[in-house]
Amino acid sequence: MSLSDELLADFEDEGMNVDGSEQLKTLPTISEEMETEHMSDMQSVSSDQSVRSVAKLYDSQKLRDVMKNIEVFSKGKRGPVNGPVELDPEYQVIVEANEITVEIADELGIIHKYTKDNYLPRYPELDSLIQQPLDFIKTVKILKNNILENSKLTEMLQVFLPSATIMVLSVTASTTTGKELSEDEMERVNEACDIAIKLDEMKQHILAYVQSRMSFIAPNLTIIVGASTAAKLMGTAGGLTNLAKMPACNVLVVGAAKKTLAGFSQANVLPHTGYIYYTDLVQSVPSDMRRKTARLVAAKAVLAARVDASHESPDGKCGADFLADIEGKLEKLQEPPPVKSVKALPAPIEVSKKKRGGRRARKMKERLGITEMRKTANRMNFGDIEDEAYQEDLGFSLGNLGKKSTGKLRAPIADSKTKAKVSKTLQQKLNKQQTWGGSTTVRKQISGTASVAFTPMQGLEIVNPGAAEQKLKEANEKYFSSTAGFMSVAK
Repeated sequence: MSLSDELLADFEDEGMNVDGSEQLKTLPTISEEMETEHMSDMQSVSSDQSVRSVAKLYDSQKLRDVMKNIEVFSKGKRGPVNGPVELDPEYQVIVEANEITVEIADELGIIHKYTKDNYLPRYPELDSLIQQPLDFIKTVKILKNNILENSKLTEMLQVFLPSATIMVLSVTASTTTGKELSEDEMERVNEACDIAIKLDEMKQHILAYVQSRMSFIAPNLTIIVGASTAAKLMGTAGGLTNLAKMPACNVLVVGAAKKTLAGFSQANVLPHTGYIYYTDLVQSVPSDMRRKTARLVAAKAVLAARVDASHESPDGKCGADFLADIEGKLEKLQEPPPVKSVKALPAPIEVSKKKRGGRRARKMKERLGITEMRKTANRMNFGDIEDEAYQEDLGFSLGNLGKKSTGKLRAPIADSKTKAKVSKTLQQKLNKQQTWGGSTTVRKQISGTASVAFTPMQGLEIVNPGAAEQKLKEANEKYFSSTAGFMSVAK
């Protein structure tokens, strides 16, 4: 058999045509399952049957037994717990009472749907105006078939509804398109409302009983997480002893519901969030700190459960200390960051220089130091017009170099140590070298001896000191000699 024949055979086995146009066996998608479930609920709720056919918890024996046991134990006086808490006769009643509250909440949702489907033909806009199930049921119980025009109805609604909502209800009721219900339909709606209100009263009574009894069984744990959450943790963990043996990381996820949302967005799904995450203490902090707060509360809750399991601190003092510790840490986490203060620079670390001193260093300073000529060229007088050194370089001048009559070209640089070693004879020679025009070891009578001097106009110039004397001698010989005509006059 070729590869194509095997492929066609596989298609035939799965119940599909070759072109894939028809499929005999298909699995329902999640949306189809939800739609089918919703349609079945609509059919069961919107039928002409009574609400008791849908909500069966109100008439169940389990609810009656729990309420009876609560009444029995509520009348008796509670004493301290002796031995394991699981062996206490009231412990099982508390666990069952805590479980029945969850079933009552689900039952209220079913009754709310039944009431809404049967009453909306009378008031279609009421569903969008009131979102809370219990408030919706109480409003239907008061309104019935009457339009909201009576002042007594308004006073009755003000007990659980705000004034703005009541005003919108009155305006919408005057313009509603609904029709009045028949007596049978209205009677079924009233019966559903009565059952829902009674179930809510039972729930409040059960919660009050659990809260009062948890203060005896687990007082320290109750102070931290509350009575309802403490009862849920104990019921899920299998008792206070088992809860005390669990690590804090496991207590944190006790009660986490695993949701399978294949194909749906999981952006709002919070993983690893159990009963502790939804306590009032954790929900009171900002959303970005709730996970850290839940871990902190779980750690303290385990310590409190171990204290309760060993029957220590029956007055709840240890749990109060744990709660104060949690609140202190939360305040510390929510504090704004401290303002950064401007600090002075630290003192510099003095490092010894590696350069050596002495005669060699002084000689190097003398050789590389700035000369007197450079100092004079760098110095300028305020308010004087400077003479440029060159016509092509404007702004370049020699400073005070050509304005002083000292004639110093270069002076030796000597510090205090060097000056002390210079003899007077050497100092006189140095002073003679720094005079105007300088000096020469050649005798001045010798003609042709020249020297270098600075003039204000030409700058650097070569001067012959004996040139003037030679010129005067030649003039005297020309005009005042014995052979000249000026001396011999004809008679």
